[in-house]
Amino acid sequence: MTGDAPPDPLTEAPAVPARLADVARHAGVSVATVSRVLSRPEMVSAATRDLVGAAIAATGYRVNLAARNLRKQRTGAVVALVPNLGNPFFAKILAGMGAELGAAGYDLLVGDTMEEGGRHRALARFLDPSRADGIILLDGQVTAADLAALPGAPPVIMACEWIEGADLPRVVLDNARGTELAVRHLTGLGHRRIGWIGGPEDNVLHRARLDGIARALGGLPPGYAGDFSLAAGAAAARRWLAEPAAARPTGIVAFSDEMAAGFMGELARAGVAVPAGVSIVGFDGIDWAAHLPTPLTTIHQPKRELGRRAARFLVDRIAGRPIPKLTVLEPELVVRGSTGPAAG
Repeated sequence: MTGDAPPDPLTEAPAVPARLADVARHAGVSVATVSRVLSRPEMVSAATRDLVGAAIAATGYRVNLAARNLRKQRTGAVVALVPNLGNPFFAKILAGMGAELGAAGYDLLVGDTMEEGGRHRALARFLDPSRADGIILLDGQVTAADLAALPGAPPVIMACEWIEGADLPRVVLDNARGTELAVRHLTGLGHRRIGWIGGPEDNVLHRARLDGIARALGGLPPGYAGDFSLAAGAAAARRWLAEPAAARPTGIVAFSDEMAAGFMGELARAGVAVPAGVSIVGFDGIDWAAHLPTPLTTIHQPKRELGRRAARFLVDRIAGRPIPKLTVLEPELVVRGSTGPAAG
């Protein structure tokens, strides 16, 4: 045979991994600049970040995250604690968190505070610096006493919900403004008997959304108890059907899209049309709400942005940078087919 022999995998020396100095040489910057791009990118100009990023790709440099985290005594992970992972509302919030945390070099782990064993077990598992560098807590049913019982916990940011009496930074929606928008939409269509389907009585979202209804109407009308679920919406519809027709609310504000969908489904089985028989507004802006047989008018929450901001503030807090104590995002009324003029 002639020509070069194929390399022998048993004897050929492996390629030497690229070093930080190789990246710096390729980018034409100092090693310190490359290090800043990797650890504190906000301190470096966008042009320099792009230059270093291209050099990393060209040289094949790989950051040893495990070693870096060990040196900094960090886990490299953030935990989001959610009250019900089966609720589709949380999907986009978690997606926003994951994107922001990934860009900052953190992995996102997710725990369910409603898992078997209850909230305290979930908190004890995750509010531990050996498990996570920070916590994003989305469950307002946790109490300040629960948190105080777990000293030495990593930094905590609240998102969506909040804990009364706990001095924690939070990123939330203006929930009262959301239900106020819903009520003003219904009264603008001529509805005078307005009802609501609420959440658990001790839930902070429930109370804030009640405030918005009272603010829009100058007082709080009767409503139906609920728990944000499809079944609660269906149960509210059965109570609505049992009332005298002349006393029924002609416009309903449901405190979740799931309850609105359950309400409409039960009415459809009873032969009541929406919005001819009753108008209904949901809350959350879940994607499937636009694809119901009667598309749902809803209060849209900027879920991905909410998750992204909570994650960004937590990264800043872990790094010791100042963050706002309260960030409030604005809701948006999305009008679809489930609301129409009041009869007569």
